[in-house]
Parts: sequence; C-alpha cells; structure tokens
Amino acid sequence: MRELTQLQQAIQAAFPQTQLRFEEPLARHTSFKIGGPCEVMAFPCGIQELSDLLRWAHSHEVQPAILGAGTNVLAADAGRRGLVICTRGCLDGMTQVDDTHIRVLAGVSMARAANFAAGLGLSGLEFAHGIPGSVGGGLYMNAGAYGGEMKQVAVRTEYLDAAGNLRCLDGAEQGFSYRRSAITGSTHVIVAGTFALTPDAESKIRETMQELMARRKASQPLELPSAGSTFKRPVGGYAAALIEQAGLKGVQIGGAAVSSKHTGFVVNLGGATEADVLALIAYIQKRVLETSGIALETEVIRL
Repeated sequence: MRELTQLQQAIQAAFPQTQLRFEEPLARHTSFKIGGPCEVMAFPCGIQELSDLLRWAHSHEVQPAILGAGTNVLAADAGRRGLVICTRGCLDGMTQVDDTHIRVLAGVSMARAANFAAGLGLSGLEFAHGIPGSVGGGLYMNAGAYGGEMKQVAVRTEYLDAAGNLRCLDGAEQGFSYRRSAITGSTHVIVAGTFALTPDAESKIRETMQELMARRKASQPLELPSAGSTFKRPVGGYAAALIEQAGLKGVQIGGAAVSSKHTGFVVNLGGATEADVLALIAYIQKRVLETSGIALETEVIRL
C-alpha cells in the first residue's frame, strides 16, 4: 500500500468523518473523461463542512480547487497535487422563497433547477434545461443558451470566501458579463443562488424546455465526451462557423477531434489526453486566425 502524503495524513486527521479519496482519477469527475489522479478529493456534506474545509485549507496555506459537475473542465493528464473539493451531491437542495423567487444550492444541476421552477409554474430558467453543468458553475461563468443566461434571472449569489466565511452578492454586485461574473477567477466558492422568475402555465414552460432540448440534441454531439462549447463567441460571429470555414470539421489529433456535428465542440473519440485537446485547440486557433483574422478564446476551464 502506498504511503500517505503529508497532506493526505493531515486532512484525514482533521476531517475523519468527511468522505475523502486519495489519488482519485479526475477523469471520473469531468465530462471530458480526461484527467489523472488528484492527491486529495474531498466530498463535504453541506455548507458548514465545506466552510470548515476552506477554513482549514486557508490556515494551512493550501489552495483548493473547486469541482462541481465538471462539465466545462479540462483536467491535466498528470493529475493535480493538492486538494480538490467536489461540491456535486453535497450542495443539493431547492426551496421556493415566495411567489416568484426560488433558492437553489450550487450542487444542483441546471436541468433540475429548471424542472423545479417549471413544476412551480415559474418561467425564466427554460434555457438552462439542457445545460449540463451545475447551478454553481452556471453562476460562476454566467452560463447561457438560446437567448437566455443567468444574469437575466439571478438576483443573489451566496458564496464562501477563502477563509470559509459566508457572504453574498446582490443584483448588479454579481458582475455578470459574457461568460463571466464577479466570482470568476477568484478563490470564492459559490454555495447558492436566488432567482427571480415569472409565473406562467407549467405546460407552456415544459413545452419550451422540450423544444430547446430537441434543438440541442439535433445540433450537438451529446453522445461523445466533451466540455461543451470549446470557444467563446467572438464579436460579430460564431466560433463554430469560423472553424467550419477554416476547413476543420472532423480534424483529429490523437483521440481529440473537432465534432462533425457541431464544429464548436472538441470531443473525446476515445482515449483522448489533455495534450491531444490542447494541441487541437491551438491548431484551431492558429487556422481560424489565419483564415479570418479572428482570435478565438477558450471557454473551457483548466484544472
């Protein structure tokens, strides 16, 4: 049996009741199915335990990485040393605050949040029904699709700072812009969001959700591992169109390929590595710049 590292011994002693996994493959926790072992993965069972973990990490000068649904993440082939805190499954709960507001914990999937709102006859989250990530990830990056995005409905974001203190951002303080929020790039950890929605007939809401899901299934390679849209939408155009115009549909490096169904997606055909994906992304950016003069920016988060 491998001897435990200093970090593994220390966190095991400090959190004997917390679910911990050592040398856990990150590929098991990302939609890309890519990533080597992380030194420690912790699965807190609620906001208080998450706060305790952050406070401990802060006092021990450990900078944890936060992993939710792992749907917009590319993990390293070599894995990650240090602490990864997984919030999926632990920050799980939804409540109706009043006639038009719901509060959703960060580990809830976007699809579940949309279904919960629909069941209450509240419209506004239909766009989120087919987004594969968690509410926390959606708030972190102002996720959106089909004309809707989080900034249209999110009125409060609750988060823990690096020291584990619970704080919140209201209204414009959330700092939403295209695929960004005030939390993006910080050490804060989102734990919940409150959404202002509009009463409507449940049947109408669900019909819209079904239509959007049908469009997504028809146009996106949902049958293959990926991290969703690989690139941000450039000003005045669409990444997928620029990639296709550059003649890159179906181009493959190792196990990674430009999807033939939707060229805005880099997919894992089987056995793809981080190195494959990064090489393909770099090639796409180079060719698109050469053919259109537009520099594509990635939307995928490196872990």
